[in-house]
Parts: sequence; C-alpha cells; structure tokens
Amino acid sequence: MKILVINGPNLNLLGMREPGIYGSETLESINAELGRLAVTLAVEVEFFQSNHEGAIVDAIHRAVGSCQGIIINPAAYTHTSVAIRDAIAAAGLPAVEVHLSNVYKREEFRHRSLTAPVVLGQIAGFGAAGYDLALRGLVRHLQQ
Repeated sequence: MKILVINGPNLNLLGMREPGIYGSETLESINAELGRLAVTLAVEVEFFQSNHEGAIVDAIHRAVGSCQGIIINPAAYTHTSVAIRDAIAAAGLPAVEVHLSNVYKREEFRHRSLTAPVVLGQIAGFGAAGYDLALRGLVRHLQQ
C-alpha cells in the first residue's frame, strides 16, 4: 500500500514560519516521523511539497494507478483552489485533508475549505500529530 503525502505552499518554511501558529517542527522532521510510522503500519509513503498549484494538481494525477490514497495539506490553496479540489475528485482516491492549526479558530476566510467536500475526512488543530492521525485513519479505511 502506498500513500502520497502532499504539502502545499509555504509548508517548506515550517520551523521558522509563525511558530506560534504552526509549531517549531520542520517539514523534514514531520516527514521523517511519518515515514517511521509508515514502517510500523507496513505501508509506503511518498512525499511531495510545492508552492505551485499546477504542480500539486500534477502530483495528484500521477498518484492515480500508483498510490492507494492521499494525505494533503493544501495550505492556503484549501480556501482558493478549485483546480486542486477537482483533481482530488477526479483521481477517485481516498484522501485526508490535514491542517496544523485549527483553521476554524483563525481568520474568517480560513473557515471555508474547497477541498473538504471531496475528501474522506479532515484533521485540523493537532499540529504535526495530525499527519500521524491522517495516516492511521487512511490506512484503516483502506484495509476495510
């Protein structure tokens, strides 16, 4: 079983970007921890990060036929990208949306997710642990 983990814009700056909101862990450390968990769960994870909407859409397309599911933190594109929403829907793969912060406790414009209606579930507000929760939930769903 292979899971694609996609991180959107500015997540490459984790650890130095607004640590009061996003925490002090880097994307590299989050990926390393998720990789260790994947070994425990006997699944493979592939990591992808981009600040570019089209590159994220392309990564979702490439997952079809090679991955069984997607974990995605679309970051700011959560609230603006019909293209990413449509790519997730078209791929037909179960996906889980992750946000480090609780977007519903933040600015009003962050309360609306264009991607939430086309994913299996959404995890927000648990920091880096949200990725672990997403992987566990997605694997459990795929094993049913």
